[in-house]
Amino acid sequence: MGSPATEPSREDREGPQHQVTVSSFYMGKYEVTQREWYDVMGTSVRQQRDKADKPWSIYDEGNNYPMYYVNWFEAVEYCNKRSQREGLTPAYTISGSGDNRTVTWNRNAAGYRLPTEAEWEYACRAGTTTAYNTGASISNDTGWYYANSGYTTHPVGQKPANRWGLHDMHGNVWEWCWDWYGSYSSGAQTDPTGASSGPFRVLRGGSWSNSAESVRSALRDSSYPDYRSFYIGFRLVRP
Repeated sequence: MGSPATEPSREDREGPQHQVTVSSFYMGKYEVTQREWYDVMGTSVRQQRDKADKPWSIYDEGNNYPMYYVNWFEAVEYCNKRSQREGLTPAYTISGSGDNRTVTWNRNAAGYRLPTEAEWEYACRAGTTTAYNTGASISNDTGWYYANSGYTTHPVGQKPANRWGLHDMHGNVWEWCWDWYGSYSSGAQTDPTGASSGPFRVLRGGSWSNSAESVRSALRDSSYPDYRSFYIGFRLVRP
């Protein structure tokens, strides 16, 4: 996990590179779409935009476009509501309201959840050790990023999948992870879940508005959990 010191454009927060073991899990082939979101939550991307502190433009909408303008708390709520619709035990317990909300994760639950940062990188890499899951350099087949996106989102699944059948792991929209953002440990870890607390939750994958360097497999970012943006969405996992 993380990038080697020799990787071009590497940032300090991507290291130290360290050994991680993750337990088996299933991951959605695609980022959660606008249709999937509407079916569960009943709001459109435009309605989500209007909740933002500084609403920007709509960067394409449609059933198969990734959902965005979703904050971390709303992504967690979606996981629980979709689990309940499908008769699964929800993974999360949410208490409080507003900035005082707390979320706990029942790791034994069968319901949908957000990936940990370690799970996300493991799935993105799909067995590779290069900067991208397509190789050491990016190509038009790697994903949607600034140079090829036309400065907009795109329907999920238009770029080739990685070796494990996952689409849009590089670019299109950033994806929320479970973890609080924090520095890496240098030691080997099994099923790490990030820092114990903090102000920011982890984002992975980069987006259509980012440079090629910012959609690398190891690149990390973060944001306040109540933040919404036109370039942030999410993807589901299950045990």
